[in-house]
Amino acid sequence: VAADEGILHASGSGVPPVTKDYCIIYNSNWVTLPKTLDNATFWALENLTSTVLCSPSEVPSGVMKDKAVVVMRGNCTFLEKARIAQSLGAKMLLIASKSRLSAIADNKTDFEDVTLPIALVRYNDIVDMQLVLGNEVNVTLYSPPLPEFDYSMVVIFLIAVFTVALGGYWSGVAELENLKAVASPGERETRRKKEENVTFTPVTVILFVVICCVMLVLLYFFYKWLVYVIISVFCLASAMSLYNCLAALIGEIPIGQCRVTCCNKTVEVRLIFLAVFCIAAAVVWAVFRNEDRWAWILQDILGVAFCLNFIKTLKMPNFKSCVILLGLLLLYDVFFVFITPFITKNGASIMVEVAAGPFGNSEKLPVVIRVPRLEHSASTLCDLPFSLLGFGDIIVPGLLVAYCRRFDVQTRSSSVYYISCTIAYAVGMVLTFIVLALMKMGQPALLYLVPCTLITSSLVAWRRKEMKKFWKGSNYQVGWMP
Repeated sequence: VAADEGILHASGSGVPPVTKDYCIIYNSNWVTLPKTLDNATFWALENLTSTVLCSPSEVPSGVMKDKAVVVMRGNCTFLEKARIAQSLGAKMLLIASKSRLSAIADNKTDFEDVTLPIALVRYNDIVDMQLVLGNEVNVTLYSPPLPEFDYSMVVIFLIAVFTVALGGYWSGVAELENLKAVASPGERETRRKKEENVTFTPVTVILFVVICCVMLVLLYFFYKWLVYVIISVFCLASAMSLYNCLAALIGEIPIGQCRVTCCNKTVEVRLIFLAVFCIAAAVVWAVFRNEDRWAWILQDILGVAFCLNFIKTLKMPNFKSCVILLGLLLLYDVFFVFITPFITKNGASIMVEVAAGPFGNSEKLPVVIRVPRLEHSASTLCDLPFSLLGFGDIIVPGLLVAYCRRFDVQTRSSSVYYISCTIAYAVGMVLTFIVLALMKMGQPALLYLVPCTLITSSLVAWRRKEMKKFWKGSNYQVGWMP
């Protein structure tokens, strides 16, 4: 069964003519459509949606001669309709469907004489065509190749680099404040306890990776139940993260600081409104998460806030822990993308299946940055394809960038580690997109991001003769003075 997407280009009779494109589904084994509009032939459209064309007697004689004809789906097959239309002189057959467009599948063996171009089109698009272009419409079919590069990748790139850079910088600001606070002996123990709650040790790194593996396998087998657990967790975590991010900004504004007291606690009124706003944003996304036309914007905002808060809050104690975390997650990514197709029954990657929703599940995991593809193509007309980047491809390298920023603060090294690692992350993203365009298949981004960031950080530390300090991390921080 072949299900190829193409474009129905319609032109009105006005001066200058108004044109509009619509989605079609055709079978490339039956007909070869031109790749560009310049090579396409236009035909006048005859709207016969009052009939299903299962018999020649359904239409008046001569009404189809040298025209493109649109009829409704019916009990007869596509090729039976096409043979009738061709015998009556039609040059193109469009079959309007009130249901979702599906693959065009018939046995062509008994219809070798049928050469008429056949395409499936939405009935609502035919109605729209009449309203927008009028009753005198010329149409043609063509199927442009998918673009090698889409500008949605640029948007993904900017979002990812911005999030990693800002998360690392925010972590450095928090580190500077903590190091200033530790100069006060009374606050040292409080700070130490706080740090223990947000620091990854090598043991917890390994445990974290094991949990990721188990969770991914569980999602693969029990997706239709666990997906709602992930959605609920995302709503809660993203609302809290958005609050933390915006609260940090609002804290810098010296106005509107009126407070109220409740249960022996004092809180700023503006923070109460902020909490309501963040909860409302998460709830709105949860309710309208399948509205592809705009819900992706809200998901990306919540996702960026989640990644920023994660990068700022979770601290790597040293470069050793960074190497263990990034190395293990690199192996995790490669295994579940490239190795699992040899294990699964359908030969599909577990990672890709879970990201896309296995077994045709309509609910998608909200753990990706989504940007709709921006280049004009048949795919953007037929549905709304998205370019995706997983949160892990931002958070995992982002933790290394954040460690580099904190190390800069601790050693007063003029942000050399932070800037170098951020640039390395950007280079790794570009390399990912290049391989994606060449291979034409989804790539585990960590395969390119991890080597770029780890090697760059190591080279900077080696060149500055600080590898021992960089590797051990926080063991020498107590001697810092403002």
